[in-house]
Amino acid sequence: MDKQIIIRKANQSDVKKLSVLYKTVYIQTYGQEGVSDEFANFITNQFSIERLGNIILNHSTKIIVAEYKNNLIGVAEIEFDKQCPINNIVEAELNKLYILEWFSGQGVGYQLIQEAEKIVISKGIKKMWLWVLITNERAISFYEKQNYKWIGNASFQMETNNYENKVMLKELK
Repeated sequence: MDKQIIIRKANQSDVKKLSVLYKTVYIQTYGQEGVSDEFANFITNQFSIERLGNIILNHSTKIIVAEYKNNLIGVAEIEFDKQCPINNIVEAELNKLYILEWFSGQGVGYQLIQEAEKIVISKGIKKMWLWVLITNERAISFYEKQNYKWIGNASFQMETNNYENKVMLKELK
């Protein structure tokens, strides 16, 4: 990739841009039938500036960002000591890995996941898990290339709808 991408820890000055980035990628990825009331409620709450500011201050969650020309283009969010819905595993979760569509396929996701794994390993943690929408074949393929293995399926409950997800796990070295 010929673009100069910087990977760094998120800070409070990022929250407004993070809110927009999260919402944009979420709608592009999951809003295949448009934005329903359920989706609008979810993304408004989950990706609010106040909530993201609190997450950045919280030591049990780590947010790292990818930056290009001082603009956010991707984000990875790690939650530590998170219970996996499969086999009651309690490990680090790669809660989110979001890349703006214009930067997909350019190594940004790879850089973010590598940094996330380094952070997890530096804390003495040997496994990281994630879940991904079962129909998100591009993301599933990406995670498989990063050596994440399918360990089962689990449903994500929003308000009234359930969304089937693959749960994947990686043994970190």
